[in-house]
Amino acid sequence: MFIDRAKIVIQSGKGGDGHVSFRREKYVPNGGPDGGDGGDGGDVIFEVDDGLNNLSDYRHKRKYSAGSGEEGGKRRCHGSNGADVILKVPEGTIIKEAASGRVIADMSGENRRFVILKGGRGGLGNMNFATATMQAPQYAKPGKASKELEVELELKIIADVGLIGFPNVGKSTFLSRVSNAEPKIANYHFTTISPNLGVVDLGKGEGFVLADIPGLIEGASDGVGLGHAFLKHIERTRLLIHVVDASGSEGRDPVQDIYTINNELKKYNADLEKRPQVIAANKMDLVFAGDENPVDRIKAEFVPKGIPVYAISGVSGEGIRELLYYVNNKLKTLNDKPMIFEPEFFPDKDLMSEEAPISVYKETNGVFVVEGPSIDKMLGYTHLESEKGFMFFQKFMKDNGILDSLEKAGVKEGDTVKISGWEFEYLK
Repeated sequence: MFIDRAKIVIQSGKGGDGHVSFRREKYVPNGGPDGGDGGDGGDVIFEVDDGLNNLSDYRHKRKYSAGSGEEGGKRRCHGSNGADVILKVPEGTIIKEAASGRVIADMSGENRRFVILKGGRGGLGNMNFATATMQAPQYAKPGKASKELEVELELKIIADVGLIGFPNVGKSTFLSRVSNAEPKIANYHFTTISPNLGVVDLGKGEGFVLADIPGLIEGASDGVGLGHAFLKHIERTRLLIHVVDASGSEGRDPVQDIYTINNELKKYNADLEKRPQVIAANKMDLVFAGDENPVDRIKAEFVPKGIPVYAISGVSGEGIRELLYYVNNKLKTLNDKPMIFEPEFFPDKDLMSEEAPISVYKETNGVFVVEGPSIDKMLGYTHLESEKGFMFFQKFMKDNGILDSLEKAGVKEGDTVKISGWEFEYLK
């Protein structure tokens, strides 16, 4: 099954906590701090794999997590870093932030490897906090928290030329004749239910990549049928071959078919209306001698609009060589760089901080409350009973603007301040 869309949750690794310990050896009775640093958490990395052509690997597994960093150890031992998780995707995969649909990365062109989520940094051990006035620090920093994000993966195939047209107009037959692709072909509507890619080799290094886009229908731009699933694969192509049933074998008007499909392209993405296009008036093997030539009417309608028309037969091969050489020469005049979707969402900057801001407020009983994950963590690794630990606590309160916030909230000397289950008397 061709899977071109998947939604998964990714999580980077947590940084390992710094360690609190002191050197204790037989002949070193007053050894200093030797707590090591924690290891960094693992990253979440996306990487292009040329052996993949769809996203079926992500159909059944929902969450992918990198490894957490190891805690620091005694004797200045550094914790090991967490293992990265590397997610392989086909070229052309767009990674979006699921909630907003904003693009994080487009795995196309030169972008073969991209770090989406960085792991949390490891915390510093207490050996880093020794100073001339604080020779036995009783605290270490915890590792930074992991980050989690739901992302949507969407594959938009990369091809030079896209084959478009109503179902059953002969696109798959045309593709099988001119390229190395082997699409399933039958006389049924919607035979093609996934894009087929083929390489057209014209010899002497000439050629291009051709994509058979599944049959479009009226209303595709509004999501009718599998409209959106099909239309997105046209966006990267540089030129469109619009295949129509010139013979009208199914009772449809080829001129009206062209206008209908082009209107769907315009409604889906206005830029597609400007995409160079050539009309392949197919099934000429069903037009008999003596009948009015339907190609004349198609040419009269579209050639004045700058859209060339070629009469072809996917069955007999009539006119195909001329069409392919026109397309090959036209491509040489167009920008040969694939369309790349620019980033709109930057996880390092746009993700909500893993730590909510510290809040300060006054309760009805007159007690002032300080809340926030960062201060809870700080108190979790600080020994307030020690003089140096309490000094560190006071410095944290000042450096993070908490004392200023208490002043703005109206705290006065002697008032009670509650922080993470501790109660303090406020003194200036």
